[in-house]
Amino acid sequence: MASTQQLKSRIRSVKSTKQITKAMQMVAASKMRRAQDATKGSAPYAAAADEILAYLSNQGVTDDYPLFEKRPIRRRLIIAVAADKGLAGAYNSNVLKAYVGLLQRDEQRKVETVTIAVGRKMSQFASRLKDVTVIGSYNDIADHPQGATFQAILSTACDMFRNKEVDAVSVVYTKFVSSMTQAAGIMRLLPAGTPVASMHDDVGNLVTDSRYEPSPAVVLDAVAYRLVGARLYQALLDARASEHSMRMLAMKNATDNATDLADDLTLVMNKARQGAITQELSEITAGVEAMK
Repeated sequence: MASTQQLKSRIRSVKSTKQITKAMQMVAASKMRRAQDATKGSAPYAAAADEILAYLSNQGVTDDYPLFEKRPIRRRLIIAVAADKGLAGAYNSNVLKAYVGLLQRDEQRKVETVTIAVGRKMSQFASRLKDVTVIGSYNDIADHPQGATFQAILSTACDMFRNKEVDAVSVVYTKFVSSMTQAAGIMRLLPAGTPVASMHDDVGNLVTDSRYEPSPAVVLDAVAYRLVGARLYQALLDARASEHSMRMLAMKNATDNATDLADDLTLVMNKARQGAITQELSEITAGVEAMK
């Protein structure tokens, strides 16, 4: 059994770790609430973008527009989104598994792949994989990914698809369902017009009654890029909200485990101290008996 001093040292160490994990839990909870508000606020717009793109694709008005062009997939661009840091439970490992699974399926189908890595963990992982080409790496993206970084990712994907450098663009990310549920998955970004099972009739009626001025090509050139960007933006928001949620849960579990461990060590220390006191009393009693 460890000495009392050793047990005291371990208890202090565990309590110090508990203070750190508790602070990290509170920070993650604060960031999670803001990230949840952001992803829930933009979700209706992203859902409407999905429905409009799907409807336009099914109506034949996009046949000559490059972002909607469907062709055999010989080369794919993968936008893979992970975190910049660890200590987020299974968040990073789940995304990496989904990413590797897509690479393996494409390899079996003889499909070449190139990758844009978002997040330091994804950048480090992808750069270590054999025969994986990373054409872009973006770290330390804000919780609200706007500005030059977001536009660089979006424009690169759209330009490569327009120029037929790739035949499809997929996003590997973690979809935010709730603070307790997140699911790593794959979303097809391009070609635009992914079928939507729950399309509202209102969307179809609105688009049917619309007129394209000055022409469908000019309208689609402005609208399609923005709608595709809305889908990518929503995926990045979902990924960040999922990261903060899983980090908060991981830190909460770590804090609870530290509390249990400190209690167990305190019990062991009290038993050791009681045993030492009992031993001393026995020795004193034995000495007194010997002197009689």
